Amino acid sequence: MSVAIVILNFNGKHFLEKFLPSVISTCPSGSIYVADNGSTDDSLDYLKKQFPEIHRIEGKGNLGYAGGYNRALKSIQAEFYVLMNSDIEPSENWLNPLLDYMSKNTQVAAVQPYILDYQNQNSFEYAGAAGGFWDNLGFPFCRGRIFESIENNHEQYPTGLVQWATGACLLVRSEIYWKVGGLDDYFFAHMEEIDLCWRIQRAGYHVAAVAESSVKHVGGGTLAQGNPFKTYLNFRNNLILLYKNLPQNKKSITILFRMLADGLAGIKYLLSGDFALIGAILKAHFAFYSYVLFEKNKQNLAPELIKKEHIASYPKSIIWAYFVQKRKKFSDLKF
Repeated sequence: MSVAIVILNFNGKHFLEKFLPSVISTCPSGSIYVADNGSTDDSLDYLKKQFPEIHRIEGKGNLGYAGGYNRALKSIQAEFYVLMNSDIEPSENWLNPLLDYMSKNTQVAAVQPYILDYQNQNSFEYAGAAGGFWDNLGFPFCRGRIFESIENNHEQYPTGLVQWATGACLLVRSEIYWKVGGLDDYFFAHMEEIDLCWRIQRAGYHVAAVAESSVKHVGGGTLAQGNPFKTYLNFRNNLILLYKNLPQNKKSITILFRMLADGLAGIKYLLSGDFALIGAILKAHFAFYSYVLFEKNKQNLAPELIKKEHIASYPKSIIWAYFVQKRKKFSDLKF
């Protein structure tokens, strides 16, 4: 059972200094790769001097999370890939439970450990928590995190199937990764792992989160919350996510309602004076129209691979449940 732990790096020398030693101490010898995504700092020189035993993959130009990983993974031969952010500190025994679960559940194509907050290690972390879901308009949330409400980890969520696993630390079968088309380069960053997991399930496989494994995540290391470019990517990519993966009979009406919800978000930003974020939403919608006209289906699931048209997740509105019904925890939701 061969595994490659692949850390995508973009100007992240400070994270490599802080977290790479703990990754090395918890992983099999020779299994770690640092894939550089066109860094302009001295990350590569640092790696060459301090960690010559680590495999380095040097890429020209920043292709984002999706393109950067696709470029790197094409040169790696392994049964399993682990896509790991550079701001992750793994626990001592994090890898074996993931591999054990995969070996026992052959229809599971991707798994994540539980993601804990590096600053507050009793708490789940925003980007993935204990595994992800989406609602009827495609808004993502997690066991342990709904919007800004983040739960402490009391082992309340067992190992099990989820709808999406976080790209902060994702173990995936390499054969199925490429079978469903890999990450979508067009996404650049944000929600590309949700799209991948959705396609994995449409192809007849499953996604899971494993409670026996955990890592600690700093979060926001590349783009902070409230950054207009991050807002643009999230709004644009969520629309593309729906367009690519919804069954034909649900696509148009769902996207229409999602756009109306985006309009409400724009009103909220207007009232708070966040004009840059309003511009980011408008730009995201025009970029989505461009995608539909010129880019559609370039990295979608081949029709002959589709085993399931509809992937069930939370069938209601998470916005209504959270803001109106005041259901702040995943366990409060009624599926």
